[in-house]
Amino acid sequence: MALTSGTGTLFTVGLGPGDPELMTLKAARIVGSAPVIAYFAKRGRAGHARSIVEGHLRAAVIEERMEYPFTTEVALEDPRYAAEIGTFYEACAARLAARLDAGQDVALLCEGDPFFYGSAMYLFDRLSGEYPSEVVPGVSGMSGCWTQARTPITHGDDVLTVLPGTLDEDALAARLTGCDAAVIMKVGRNLPKIRAALERAGVAGRAIYVERGTMPGERVVKLAELDSAPAPYFSIVLVPGRQRTR
Repeated sequence: MALTSGTGTLFTVGLGPGDPELMTLKAARIVGSAPVIAYFAKRGRAGHARSIVEGHLRAAVIEERMEYPFTTEVALEDPRYAAEIGTFYEACAARLAARLDAGQDVALLCEGDPFFYGSAMYLFDRLSGEYPSEVVPGVSGMSGCWTQARTPITHGDDVLTVLPGTLDEDALAARLTGCDAAVIMKVGRNLPKIRAALERAGVAGRAIYVERGTMPGERVVKLAELDSAPAPYFSIVLVPGRQRTR
């Protein structure tokens, strides 16, 4: 599809794991010069991506705040999820398209790296074929977490397995069994299931829990020492590799 001429550029900007100082120079430059910023947020919340860029924005910046219709209230397997979240992304893309058609550059903000479990990729999918676009990679959340845990994650020919905690227990246990190193994302309410899968796979003893890595309120603890309280959204489980001679 041919790109529309005379329009603004869509910048999909990775902001890093949470610490504003872990934004790249390029990300800070684009965010600071963009006439329009766009970001996702949960209803009633400031929006994590928006909080990261506080202090970097131009004085007259236009903000396109896009509030999720739901986050964890509807299960992924519920048919309503795909239908309603798809409608939401279409509406968000239309809002940004109007800005781009008006000749305004848009900085679409995304925590971590945009192409690694980032919601921004869904708007990139819908807009990048029609408008000039650029993607700015960011330090991933898992990288920020294993660094804060002071835990080298792989070495030599270790294979790193990255898993969403939304998988069922059997699938998690199967993929964890015999793995060199693993990162489990999307922990939250899935923590009890993740813990059980780690135990079944025989790797729970070396698992580390990181909460709000690189952010205020950060917590790093061995999973075995963690209480059974629900985990917040910004949490991750690490299974370090490096089990062979080094």
